[in-house]
Amino acid sequence: MIDRRTLLALAAGTVAGLRPGFAQGTTLRVGYVPVIGASALFVLAGDGSTREAGFDLKLSKFDSGPNAIQAFASGTIDILAVGVAPVAVARARGLDASVVSAAAIGGTAFMAGPALARAFAETGNDPAKVFAAFRVATGRKAKLGTLPPGGVPTVALHHWLWKIGRVDRADVEIVNMGIEVVQQAMLTGAIDGGTLLEPSATLVSERDPRIRRIVNSTDMFPNIPGVVIAASGKLIKSRPDLVERFVGLLHRATEQLRNEPAKAAPLVLAALGGGLVAEDTIARALISPAVTFVTDPARIREATQELLAYQVELGDFAKSPALDGLFDQGLYERGVKTAGR
Repeated sequence: MIDRRTLLALAAGTVAGLRPGFAQGTTLRVGYVPVIGASALFVLAGDGSTREAGFDLKLSKFDSGPNAIQAFASGTIDILAVGVAPVAVARARGLDASVVSAAAIGGTAFMAGPALARAFAETGNDPAKVFAAFRVATGRKAKLGTLPPGGVPTVALHHWLWKIGRVDRADVEIVNMGIEVVQQAMLTGAIDGGTLLEPSATLVSERDPRIRRIVNSTDMFPNIPGVVIAASGKLIKSRPDLVERFVGLLHRATEQLRNEPAKAAPLVLAALGGGLVAEDTIARALISPAVTFVTDPARIREATQELLAYQVELGDFAKSPALDGLFDQGLYERGVKTAGR
């Protein structure tokens, strides 16, 4: 029988070998969209560190941000790895959730198929001149594939075309499609170019060397936030210790991604490969210039504000969601401290 003094010690975390608040069988339900920016989550899911910390992860895959947000709002998942914009918009509409960690900056690249790649090689890297020359040479607009409206790759594409490149809208046709569909459309030649998330951007150029990487998303929209980690308000309020431990482990996994990508690659492959991608491809995608792995929400706060403002301009939503309360910086900082314990 445990006496009162021991119970108090457990609550304070002073009994050796035991962590406060981590009951046997504790499970975090985590949703994710299968992109390279969520790689730290995949490392955690495979390296056993959460079990050593006293809890398990139950992962659920979603093919798009909106579907993931719907599950998040229904309470069927506790933590979500997804783009920051869907979280910000849902929160403005009443979702009780906060971003407790960043995961990645960028994560996508604009790739050109053989004909469009030749146009870039012959005309230079001025997008307006290239797409104009392509239309003259082919007699048609360049067909570009990207994700549905609101997706970070889609916002980056629009920003690069209209704001940076000053491309004539008459020279391009944008087609919205799913993540895997863009990859297949590039490989089959159904589109002339498109925004591909890593590891697809690395994969398509390996399978067809005529496909050329033109520009990475961080150059299409500076410092553009990729994936963030959001936790439900219910979980934060009831189990802040658990969220902090999760964030600490996520921070540690991110350090491994940056310092030992080859070691992390098999764990990322298990989540993203689907048996169709080689481990070497994942390892190269992890060091791609298209993605930077970060955890500090402060690193993406200003860019998030700029991203949301531009999405209003694009018509993704009528009013830019407020950033007040979106990022739980204090919880993140406490979580990072746990990583060193």
